[in-house]
Amino acid sequence: MALLISIATFVVVALASLAVWLLVAAGGRQEVVRQRMEAVQKAERRGGEIATATALLRDEMLSSVPAVHRVLARWSWSTRLRELISQSGLKVKPANLLTICGVVGLATYLLMGYYAPRFPLPLVAGLALSAAPMGIVMWIRRSRFRKFEEHFPEALDLLGRAVRAGHAFTTGLEMISKEAPEPIASEFRKTFDEQNFGLPLRDALLNLAERVPLIDVRFFVTALLIQKETGGNLAEILDGLSRVIRDRFRIYREVGVKTAQGRLTAAILIGLPPVLIAVLGALNPHYEGMLFADPAGTTVLMIAAGLQILGSIILWKIVHIDV
Repeated sequence: MALLISIATFVVVALASLAVWLLVAAGGRQEVVRQRMEAVQKAERRGGEIATATALLRDEMLSSVPAVHRVLARWSWSTRLRELISQSGLKVKPANLLTICGVVGLATYLLMGYYAPRFPLPLVAGLALSAAPMGIVMWIRRSRFRKFEEHFPEALDLLGRAVRAGHAFTTGLEMISKEAPEPIASEFRKTFDEQNFGLPLRDALLNLAERVPLIDVRFFVTALLIQKETGGNLAEILDGLSRVIRDRFRIYREVGVKTAQGRLTAAILIGLPPVLIAVLGALNPHYEGMLFADPAGTTVLMIAAGLQILGSIILWKIVHIDV
């Protein structure tokens, strides 16, 4: 048993060290080059022409390890994973994130196998916690988009004032990249750099809509493209769009106030079972041990966990209303 514990500890430490090394391996300059090449590739794909060299370069950016490059390049979901990581604002490659997920899952499996070896608890716990890093990335992505939405009307106001003052539209984009808060500044800086390096403004705006897949950004890009084709007062268009976005947030906050009680109830119902199990395990381990030692207890825990997840999803859908 001691030998197995030593081997498991060595494997976990080795994988953790590999994950840390992968995280710090990528350089900032390589990330800038990747973003510029990705912008060009998106524009070419919309035009119907995909350059093979660009596609190969994009696949090589999936990891800094050549062998991992070749493996991930065979799967289409790796590109989608990279887009999700990029939208979250993290500087992590898909291979690094998958390595972290594997390390967390394996460590959980080994620890549960040692303390609660009853099958299939270690396997289920390992698979569940292996998705935790991915869940953190999705949470950061959602928070970043929410912050972008909150400050987006201010950026539109700044752009409208710049247009009224006689500045060019691209100059307004540069002003937003310098004066607006994050993450708006970084996204508009990418848009300004793309058109400044020769990409058509239409493609640069469409790339912005792909990097930030929010309905407000799509309205913004669509309005600009229509104004570019048909003409019109750009400042008034930006003012109207800013007013609509502010009204949406006002309604969203009113909905949040009216559903506060339901969200609190959902949080209590979701968090009560795991907290109760942890407290009982700390106060009286023998009383709770029957659930993990008896096969029937394992079955009951599996059914309870499934019903808990199903109930959490239903409650989440009820109290979260899209505006």
